[in-house]
Amino acid sequence: MIGGVIMVLTTIWVYQTLLRVKKPNVLLWAAGCAALFLTMQFLFYTIDVEIIDALDGKDPSDTYERDLTSVGDRKTQEGIGGAVLPTFLELLPPLAGFLSVAVVRTLFITKEALTPANLFGGLKELFGSIKNSFKTSGN
Repeated sequence: MIGGVIMVLTTIWVYQTLLRVKKPNVLLWAAGCAALFLTMQFLFYTIDVEIIDALDGKDPSDTYERDLTSVGDRKTQEGIGGAVLPTFLELLPPLAGFLSVAVVRTLFITKEALTPANLFGGLKELFGSIKNSFKTSGN
């Protein structure tokens, strides 16, 4: 869910950048960046599973694979890892997807140097345009 919201915002961000720099094939670039985001997200979810398996050191058992009607949390780690690790592993794939699209946007779309200002440039305008889209004109 988090990854989907971030992907939509990232695609809108790339689309606005493409319109601003007047790049041809706008929809092709936006679709390519969305595909890159999904690919990176899939790759990092696979890496997340490997991290969990490496830290846990055991295969899921019957106690892990619960019935669909059971209620409760599925603990993957105990202690501090029980709160921090799942949060990190949930946010890592969308973050990796966003950063990969930001690199493509900076190097191939805007053709600028890889600096933090260039990587994240245009995000303020993105949220400003989203905010302005909710305003209604007075009659």
